Amino acid sequence: MRSKKLLYLILYGISMAFVEAAVVIYLRELYYPENIRNIFPFKPIRSFDLKVELLRELSTLLMLWFVSGLAELKSFRRRFFVFLGLWGLWDIVYYLWLNIFIGWPASLLDVDVLFLIPVPWVAPVICPILYALVMTFCGLSVELTDREPIMDARFWLLVGSGSALGLAAFIMANSAIYRGGQMAFPWWIFIAGIVLFVAGMCRSAILLFKRTDKIDEQQDRAQV
Repeated sequence: MRSKKLLYLILYGISMAFVEAAVVIYLRELYYPENIRNIFPFKPIRSFDLKVELLRELSTLLMLWFVSGLAELKSFRRRFFVFLGLWGLWDIVYYLWLNIFIGWPASLLDVDVLFLIPVPWVAPVICPILYALVMTFCGLSVELTDREPIMDARFWLLVGSGSALGLAAFIMANSAIYRGGQMAFPWWIFIAGIVLFVAGMCRSAILLFKRTDKIDEQQDRAQV
């Protein structure tokens, strides 16, 4: 039963990624008909289109959260991890779909506008993918066990500061992009952020399985 639920979650993430990729392809055809593989220098989005796009991005996150809630109705901590896992899977497969249909990104160092909330995020593709890989494997790992993930003060400190530094790097990069497409990405901020994020997520996932092993051993001894 648990493996079937994990499979459905993965298929949902893959399907959502295709919908996201299709929308982005249509936007690129609308705004960059001369070359949909290159969106720089970046063209400002019309006011109405921007409002719709912002609401679409917000709706996408809500859909991921609601599906996570259906998968884990009783536990906020498990629901939060599934949400992160789905978000990460969606992001990774989104770039795979784009590469399949339009041949972009051609390199993990290609620059993309990642998100528009609260302001545009800009970074080489490899940056969100690194965060997404950690989110996918650590987040969906809760579906391999019945235990609760560890979300103590150290978890929030590591994951929160790692997320904040990553977001800061993405936002700092966008001003240069809007001035003509040249970007000096703040790699040192990003690297600090991803290290902290990995430490927090992996610590929680590893402790989750260590707790499972310990409890199982105690139960086996009690039965003997």
